[in-house]
Amino acid sequence: MTKSNERKLTIARAMAEATAQEMRIDPSVFVMGEDIAALGGVYGNTRGLLDEFGPERIRDTPISETAFIGAAVGAAQDGMRPVVELMFVDFFGVCFDAIYNLMAKNIYFSGGNLKVPMVLMTSTGGGYSDGGQHSQCLYGTFAHLPGMKVVAPSNAYDAKGLMTAAMRDDSPVVYMYHKGLQGMGWLGTEAGATVHVPEESYTVEIGKAKVVREGRDVSIVSVGMGVYNALKAAKKLEEKGISAEVVDLVSLVPLDRETIRASVAKTGRLIVVDEDYQSYGLSGEVIASVTEHDISVLKAAPKRVAFPDVPIPYARVMEQFCLPNPDKIVAAWDEMGALQPA
Repeated sequence: MTKSNERKLTIARAMAEATAQEMRIDPSVFVMGEDIAALGGVYGNTRGLLDEFGPERIRDTPISETAFIGAAVGAAQDGMRPVVELMFVDFFGVCFDAIYNLMAKNIYFSGGNLKVPMVLMTSTGGGYSDGGQHSQCLYGTFAHLPGMKVVAPSNAYDAKGLMTAAMRDDSPVVYMYHKGLQGMGWLGTEAGATVHVPEESYTVEIGKAKVVREGRDVSIVSVGMGVYNALKAAKKLEEKGISAEVVDLVSLVPLDRETIRASVAKTGRLIVVDEDYQSYGLSGEVIASVTEHDISVLKAAPKRVAFPDVPIPYARVMEQFCLPNPDKIVAAWDEMGALQPA
């Protein structure tokens, strides 16, 4: 039953609302990117901003990520608070110098004398047959590189609060939103991502994970779309008498290792779900966070459910074969050799 005061927003609308609210109180905030003005963003997260704030503060850019991300770094160091969109995270290769050798490092290079308060928002995720150069997550790539905070909301409440927190942060924040959670009709969307969002401005803490489902037998840790695969798997496991706890990381950098460890200390088992590539990524870091701290809490070897180390296929049947899903998570539990809980 829907509450009379419930105000459900998609992630796209929540992001746009957060940006508008911050722009009204802080004239140093402006937005740049490809198709973010008149179109309102390919994924809807800047919709309506041009009408209110005009082309000086909502700037469509040429297709030159190096140019406008580099310009944003300079603007941030000069006292502005730019929000820039890299339309697909896959495109980071053409502007990596601007991101990692400028945005991420200039606070350190200046001995802390310069701040770089900017938000780099970018889309992640596959599942809709757009090929290997438009469908990656690359969480591990950005989380691996020091100097940037990295967040990835799974629902509209967190999306608004994280966007506000990111715009107010004096460090660069990479804001990674999953296409399949945005609420755009042409992409399809995960219904659970559209939730109640307060109208007033608020922040969600960067660096704090959330336990979104309590359980006792296994901890399933994930981020973004993976949280919903984990929740669906938890329902399937419940039919087997298995109680699964689901942890939404929310933030990749800083990584809330304490919440992960506390969950695994309770359940004794760990499955990490990651739409990014399996090797050298977030999933391994989560597992290491537990095993390096206290391996004695584990009753079984941890498991990873991630994208295999291949370019993302264009063909739908092949892409779906590679993507994490609830059945793969259940199979990971079965592979643990775990018996019915006492």
